[in-house]
Amino acid sequence: MERRIFLVRHAPVMGPAGVIHGSGAPADVSDAALAAATRAALLRAAPAATAWCSPALRTRQTAAALGLAATPDPRISEQDFGAWTGRRHADLAVELGEAYAAFWRDAAHNAPPGGESFASQQKRVAAFLAGLPPGDHVAVTHSGAIRAAVATAFGLDLNAALSLVIDPLSVTLLELLPGGWRVGYVNRLALWR
Repeated sequence: MERRIFLVRHAPVMGPAGVIHGSGAPADVSDAALAAATRAALLRAAPAATAWCSPALRTRQTAAALGLAATPDPRISEQDFGAWTGRRHADLAVELGEAYAAFWRDAAHNAPPGGESFASQQKRVAAFLAGLPPGDHVAVTHSGAIRAAVATAFGLDLNAALSLVIDPLSVTLLELLPGGWRVGYVNRLALWR
């Protein structure tokens, strides 16, 4: 039997832009129209789906706003940015100079101090996908985890996968069929602005 996974990026982070937010950063779930449209689209497509989320506050809040009783799974957590968590990208660029620039030249395989690489995150996410039973699943997660899932399904170069745009409250559909993975859509919003 096939597996369908609807990956939903959490609502926007409530906080300053340009910061590498930690797992305790809250979500801004005030866009009731988009949340309702996303919930309705998910219910139409997969009314009996099993719901998952990362353990982060913003994914749990988003799942609740979507009316999902989601089970947290750390395998779909955002990439751990270690010592860079809570810091502004602009400040890190000034402070670290060439070392910061070098990180981004191979961002998929480099790890921030005390953190993990995107390649490590992709292995976690691939294990999550492989462990799902047949049927429909909704996973409320992060942009990095969704990029990692798409990279797994497509066999994408990991640095190329990092260029995918994944908007807040967008849905990405992956299907595992007898012949392998199929990507139904990426970054679909229930309401177009």
